[in-house]
Amino acid sequence: MSAKIRLTCMDCGQVNQFPADKAEASPVCGICGHKLNDGKVAKLDLKTLEKAAKSDDLPLLVDFWAPWCGPCRAMAPEFERAARSLSPKVRLAKIDTQSNPDATVRYNIRGIPAFILFHRGREVARLAGARPAAALEQFVAEKLALTK
Repeated sequence: MSAKIRLTCMDCGQVNQFPADKAEASPVCGICGHKLNDGKVAKLDLKTLEKAAKSDDLPLLVDFWAPWCGPCRAMAPEFERAARSLSPKVRLAKIDTQSNPDATVRYNIRGIPAFILFHRGREVARLAGARPAAALEQFVAEKLALTK
């Protein structure tokens, strides 16, 4: 029997489970049909972020940002490049701290942009400040090698 992977749908918040060998085949949510792992940056609210950080089997890199933040806006295309590069092994998402101020309190965010890498129900590492996509990819690779 094949190993299973759990992923939270970033659109409806439903936790989905599917065979690990299907992770690269763009699995979809069983409730809403949204793609679960398509290499795009997902936009989250606090509730969905907490659920994904706690229950997902794939690593999740989250960008804490705000629309008024110049470095955050400049960082957006680099974060999207990193999402395409790291998919399907890692999912990337962002949370607007202006619309979700409780997220800054919950995750003790002191400045933005800030990045938190989650894996298997826990925070693995943090990174602060705007970075090129290659630096984000290197950060994820180094930190995930430590957790194996």
